[in-house]
Amino acid sequence: MFRRPDFDALREEMVRQQLAARDIRDERVLAAAHVVPRHRFVPRREQRSAYQDRPLRIGRGQTISQPYLVALMTQLLELKGRERVLEIGTGSGYQAALLAHLAAEVHTIERHASLAERARQVLAELALDNVHIHIGDGSLGWPDAAPYEGIIATAGAPRAPQALLDQLADGGRLVLPVGAGTRQTLQRWRRDGNQFTHEDIVPVAFVPLIGEQGWYAP
Repeated sequence: MFRRPDFDALREEMVRQQLAARDIRDERVLAAAHVVPRHRFVPRREQRSAYQDRPLRIGRGQTISQPYLVALMTQLLELKGRERVLEIGTGSGYQAALLAHLAAEVHTIERHASLAERARQVLAELALDNVHIHIGDGSLGWPDAAPYEGIIATAGAPRAPQALLDQLADGGRLVLPVGAGTRQTLQRWRRDGNQFTHEDIVPVAFVPLIGEQGWYAP
């Protein structure tokens, strides 16, 4: 007989062992990870694996990143709750759901309409109405709602796109992977007036950022 997994228990274990036991210290990030049902954002066949410490395929050649990496990137944004945030690469919608609990307003861009629609449905079912999904070239950002106190990209770029840097608010943070294939580095950029500085965080491997200021135009 098929038994439905105890997703609440699995999620609690994920937060305790994969996040809190490592270097995720932001209590708001941990609290969001406690309440967002990650299994709702993956295909049904993958739901039993939703809380494991690994990425999962979600279709159209895209993945949902491992829980630790999602939490780390979110923590690096240093959100307090009042910010407007931009996400590049909606994918499953899971990252946007976490951001919805941590920021006042979230804009997220996806180039695959089918993934965007699926994410929109799940976010609506969870009543996360401060998330706005757009279809387009994420490497160009979403200037209509700029500036953003935080921008996060879930695809690897050859360099930090100038369009994203330009859309940062003064004091804002941009978190993204930079590099090709498996030789990528997670970076955090900060804006101070017209000056931009960055720091390298950890080696990572993401799908490529496709677009005008990504690897190549679609």
